Amino acid sequence: MNNRPSSLPSVSVSSAAVNGIAGSYSEMVPVVKITGTPNTKSQASGALLHHTLGNGDFRAFQKMFSHITVTNTTLLPHNAAAEIDRVLTECVQKVRPVYISLPTDVVDAEITVDMKPLNLALPANPEKTEAACVREIVNAVAKAKKPIIVADACAIRHHCEKELLELIEKTGLPYYTTPMGKAVIGEDHPQFRGIYVGSLSSPRVKEEVEGADLILSVGGLKSDFNTGSFSYRMDAEKTVEIHSDYTDVFYGTYKAVGMKYLLPKLAAAIPKREVQSINLHVELPKIDMKAMVPQAWFWNRMGKFFKPNDIVLAETGTSVFGCLNSHMPEGATFISQILWGSIGYTVGGCLGAAVAGQERRVILFVGDGSFQLTCQEVSVMIRLGLRPIIFLLNNNGYTIERLIHGVKRTYNDIDNWDFSKTLDYFGGAAGQDKIGFQGRANTAGEFEQVLKKVESHADKINFVEVMMDWLDAPENLVKQAEASAALNRS
Repeated sequence: MNNRPSSLPSVSVSSAAVNGIAGSYSEMVPVVKITGTPNTKSQASGALLHHTLGNGDFRAFQKMFSHITVTNTTLLPHNAAAEIDRVLTECVQKVRPVYISLPTDVVDAEITVDMKPLNLALPANPEKTEAACVREIVNAVAKAKKPIIVADACAIRHHCEKELLELIEKTGLPYYTTPMGKAVIGEDHPQFRGIYVGSLSSPRVKEEVEGADLILSVGGLKSDFNTGSFSYRMDAEKTVEIHSDYTDVFYGTYKAVGMKYLLPKLAAAIPKREVQSINLHVELPKIDMKAMVPQAWFWNRMGKFFKPNDIVLAETGTSVFGCLNSHMPEGATFISQILWGSIGYTVGGCLGAAVAGQERRVILFVGDGSFQLTCQEVSVMIRLGLRPIIFLLNNNGYTIERLIHGVKRTYNDIDNWDFSKTLDYFGGAAGQDKIGFQGRANTAGEFEQVLKKVESHADKINFVEVMMDWLDAPENLVKQAEASAALNRS
């Protein structure tokens, strides 16, 4: 999830949560998975009970989850207090999911609890090692003529946005983000210069990043879609990699020197340079407003629709690659699942974001194919009176898969639902007071009129079906698909 997770863990009680927990592990999201299990006597006797594998092994599911959590436990009266504290602490500090098994006969057991608050603070960096690391980085910056900062996913996952902003502003260095680091700081900032995705970057960004003589990489995560299929050019001899629990300075490693405490010390020690901002304003391309909505126009247009503090979710595929081209204003949160990439993720994610961010505007972009996997969550949104704006991009199937695996592969075709009536068939028809705009935009001109209607219903849920050509795709997605296809063949 590129998602910006809360500093506190969430709770999952579903018995079918393997995909969600695996995605949370991959994307570094702290989640507590609580699984109810049969009583201890049934487990001891190996009774053949429903919701089991029928083999008497009641630890099978805990073993499964052990691969996608940082720790797990079974609560019993004698260990519950200590184990709950231990597991929650690891969940928060390591920013990963944890698993708790709770037998039914333990639920009501009374235990003695130490009421002291949990100490969730990260351990301090080793003082002398950190001091040596700071000196080496400061010296490297002083010698560099074109130093830059590249901010990535882990700066968000480990809640270092404030520390990163302080480093950027006190040093005056230009900064770039990756796809998974998008909107770590608002893109209105005068030192922001674009998104670096290796060979998929804009020519200017590619030239500037690869031409830098020193790169301070903060929270780097070098996955395929985050690096333009590993086409990064951030060579070790000119790169300082600052991570959550270690720092690499060129070819040397400073163990246990993590970004949370290191970034403020670097901000205080590196002399400020003159800020050289550039104009990143993008004019909307001129198009035929009576024609179908084109991808190249749509994403730039949405960048002008966004407001400060919006929460924007972009589904795996066309939406996430398109949204990388949209301008994110100050305070905006960008949520995606670029690494795990489970399609349909963002519909449930939109529900969660709308519940958590009650005072913020929540905007979802999802494809027609992905929507069909998790569409039922719209019913929950309506029942709870939530107010997201949902843009469903109808390009008649799985365009990203067509680009990677073959245009005419029939498994990328889907049945075309009447998406423009989604709010009705998920319960909105029975509660029209909760419904804002729902409908379809067949042309760019119609879409402009729809945006005005959506703005006038800000206090209700809105659903917009946007019709697009089945093979129209953002340019960066086309390039990524070509690179992925080549990687599959190699």
